[in-house]
Amino acid sequence: MTQLSTETLPFDATTTEAVHLRAGGVSLVVDIAHGAMPSIVHWGSDLGPLSDLELRELIVATAPRRDNSVDVPVRVGVVPEASSGWLGAPGLQGHRSDGTAWSPKFSETEHEVQGATLISRGHDDQAGLDLAVELELTASGLLRARADVVNAGESEYFVDRLVVTFPVAPVASEILDQTGRWSKERIPQRRDITVGTHLRESRRGRTGADAATVLIAGERGFSFQNGEVWGLHVGWSGNHVSYVERHNNGLTLLGGGELLLPGEVALGAGEQYSTPWVYGAHGIGLDEQAQRFHSYLRSRKQHPSSVRPVTLNVWEAVYFDHRLDTLLELAQRASDVGIERYVLDDGWFRHRRRDNAGLGDWFVDEDVWPDGLAPLVDRVRELGMQFGLWFEPEMVNLDSDLARAHPDWILQTGGRLPPEARTQQVLNVAIPEAYEYLLDRISRLVDEYSIDYIKWDHNRDLIEPGAAQRGGAAGTHEQTHAVYQLLRELKRRHPDLEIESCSSGGARVDLGILEVTDRVWASDCIDPLERQQIQRWTAQLLPPELVGCHISGPRSHTTSRTHDLSFRATTALFGHFGVEWNIAEASERERAELAEWILLHKRFRHLIHTGRVVRPDVPDDEVTVSGVIAADGSEALFDIAMLGRPASWPPSAVRLPGLDPTRQYRVMAVGPDAPTAADGATPAWQRPDGIVLSGRVLGRVGIQIPPLKPEHAALAHLVAV
Repeated sequence: MTQLSTETLPFDATTTEAVHLRAGGVSLVVDIAHGAMPSIVHWGSDLGPLSDLELRELIVATAPRRDNSVDVPVRVGVVPEASSGWLGAPGLQGHRSDGTAWSPKFSETEHEVQGATLISRGHDDQAGLDLAVELELTASGLLRARADVVNAGESEYFVDRLVVTFPVAPVASEILDQTGRWSKERIPQRRDITVGTHLRESRRGRTGADAATVLIAGERGFSFQNGEVWGLHVGWSGNHVSYVERHNNGLTLLGGGELLLPGEVALGAGEQYSTPWVYGAHGIGLDEQAQRFHSYLRSRKQHPSSVRPVTLNVWEAVYFDHRLDTLLELAQRASDVGIERYVLDDGWFRHRRRDNAGLGDWFVDEDVWPDGLAPLVDRVRELGMQFGLWFEPEMVNLDSDLARAHPDWILQTGGRLPPEARTQQVLNVAIPEAYEYLLDRISRLVDEYSIDYIKWDHNRDLIEPGAAQRGGAAGTHEQTHAVYQLLRELKRRHPDLEIESCSSGGARVDLGILEVTDRVWASDCIDPLERQQIQRWTAQLLPPELVGCHISGPRSHTTSRTHDLSFRATTALFGHFGVEWNIAEASERERAELAEWILLHKRFRHLIHTGRVVRPDVPDDEVTVSGVIAADGSEALFDIAMLGRPASWPPSAVRLPGLDPTRQYRVMAVGPDAPTAADGATPAWQRPDGIVLSGRVLGRVGIQIPPLKPEHAALAHLVAV
C-alpha cells in the first residue's frame, strides 16, 4: 500500500494494491491491483492516515458485487472499459478502418507515483493501443485527471471519444449545473439524479454561454454552506462533454472530456491523443468546493500577482465612432477619477466603421488614425495609465482584405462556407500561414505601441468547422490547440503582456483558456441586477481577481434598465474592477462619486483579490449576500443586495459564516453612500460606531439586513478587534 500527502514516498508497483493521496482535506484512494488500470475507491473527505490493513479492508468493503450481467464483479476504471463487463458509457471509443480495436482491454499495467500524482499505463497488444491515465491531487484538494491513448499498431486508429470519470458517493441525489445565453450567463439549474445520463454537450467550438461550468452532484438540499458535493469541470475551450451517469446498480459517475467530431482525431502509427485536464472538486457546501478551484488557481506560477489595475474600456462610450479629441478627453477624465488602464475597443483597424467589415485586417486604419495610435497612446501614458487594445483574431469578415486574399484560410466543409454569424466566419488558425500572419500582426502592434493589455474577443460559434486543407475533416480540435499555442507564443515574446478572454462576453470561461490568459470577461451585460447572479455563479469556478467586473453607464446597454451609481459600483467592486461608461458626459457630481468608489476599491482590492469567497445561504430569493474573508481571518467585506421586493418586511438577519469564531469583529458600513446618522430604520451596524460581535455570533445569528429599496445594496466591513 502507498499513502501520500504532498511528499513523495517509496513506491513498489509489484506489491502495492492501492494508492492513498491526501491533500487539502481530501482523500483519494485508488485501487491499482489485479493488473488493471486505476479504479477510484474513495474520493471525498479526508480519511486520515490509514494502515495497509485498513486500506485493504476499505477496498474489500467497497468492492463491486456481482449482479445479473456477468459472472465477475464489474470494476469501473477512471477510463471505463466495456471489456470489464461495464454496460455504461465506455471511456474510450474508437476503431480501425477494418472495424477492429473497438473494445480494448488494457493489461500489462505499470503504475508510478510522483509526489501527489499517480500515473498508470496499460497496453492492449491485440488492439495495438497504449493507454495512460494521470491522477493528481493538488495542495488545495482539487483532483485533476487526464488520459492519453497511443496507436501502437500499424494501421490508422480513429478516436471517437476519450473521457475520464470520477465516482461519487451514493448519498448524491441532486444535480446542479449552469446554463445561459448571451448577456445572461451562469444561470443555475437543479434536477434529481435518476438512473440514466444527464448529458451536457457543447458543439459550439467554444465553451459556450450555456456551459455547465461545474457539473455538481450532491446530497439533497445542498447549499453554499451545507451538504456534501462533488463537481466536475472540463478545462477545454472547444467542444466538450460532461455528464452524470447513474447505473441501475446504483453506481454514479461524473465524467467529462473533449467532444470529438467525426474524423477529427485519426492517429497514425505511434501518434498520441491526449484529453484536456478534467477537474474534480469535493466539498461540504458549494463554497468549500469553489475554494478548491480558487486556491489552485492562485497557486499557479502564471497567476496574476501584480495589483489589478482599475480599467476603463471605451466601447460603450464611443462604439465605432473613433475621434481623437473625444478619446483624449476620455483619457483625461479617466485619469482624474483614478483609472489605471485605458482600453481602446473595436473600430481602430482598417475598414472597421461598422461591425460587418474589416475583421482580419489588423492594421491601424490610416483614414481614422492618420498619425497611427501614437497620439492617443502617448497621452494615455503621460497620464500615468496603461494602454490596452481590442482584437478578435480568430474571426474574419468576408468584406476584408484578408478574406479576399486567402479565402482558403476560412474553416469550411465540402467547399461551402457555413452560415454567417454577426457577418463573421472563422479563420483557421491551425493553418501555419494564418497562424504566422496573426502572430506577426499582433506582435508588431504590441511592440510598436508597448501595449500592456489585449482584450481578445471571439464572437461566434463554430458551425461546420471543416478544415479544408485536409479534405474537410472537422477542425475544432486543431483550432483550439492552435489558439492556445498562439496565445502562449505571444506571452513568451511579450512577458509583461496581459490578455483577457472575451467571447460574446462569457462564452469562453474555462480553465483551459485561463492557462494562457489573465482574466475573463464574465458577460457583455453589466447591468448590476444581472451581474449579481452572473458573478455569484462564475465564482463557483473562478476567484474575483480573474473576472472583469465593470461599472456601466446609468442606463444599461443590454437591458435599458437604469440604476444608481451606488448599486452599479457595489456590484462591480467584487472582481477585477473597471468602468464601461462615457464619463466625459457624466456630471461633475457623478465623476466625484465615481472617484470615491474607485478609491474604495483600491482600499479593499487586496482583500477582494486574495480573500476567501463566501456566499451565505439566504432563504429569500430577493436578497443576495456575498463577501470575502481575509486568509488570516482579520478582515472581511460583505455585499448585501436587495434584488427585488421580499415577501416579508422588514428584512430579517443574515448570517456571516466563515469568520474566526474566537475573535471579536467590529462591523461598520462603508462606501460613499453609507449612512452617517442613526435612525429608527437603520440597523445598528450601519450607525457611526458600528457594532462589535464575535465571529461565532456573526456566523450563527448574523446582522440585520438593511431596509434597502429594490436594486440597491449596502457594504459591511468587518475588522477583528
